[in-house]
Amino acid sequence: MVKFTVEDRDGSRQEVEVPEDMGLNLMETLKAFEYNILATCGGIALCATCHVKLLGGGENLPEVGDAEGQMLDTLMDSESNSRLACQLKVDDTLQGCIFKICGDEHE
Repeated sequence: MVKFTVEDRDGSRQEVEVPEDMGLNLMETLKAFEYNILATCGGIALCATCHVKLLGGGENLPEVGDAEGQMLDTLMDSESNSRLACQLKVDDTLQGCIFKICGDEHE
């Protein structure tokens, strides 16, 4: 099991525990836990509507890839700790991380 913390837009935090053998990415996991993530492109790094910021941990996360970096560059609120949740596979690299959900809420 992989445990990490999610901070919602209202500042509330919840520890999430997910089996790492399900093949999910962070965006799919956030949707499964009913966080309000639009994820318009379905997880192929074309929309940036699954923007999160890494607030803690993450020393073992993979580097930002080209497609992810290009999408993040289009965001006004992108920072050095910004990531696209669709590009982060749920595995032991997420253990102990703290992610903040960014962007506007979508219905």
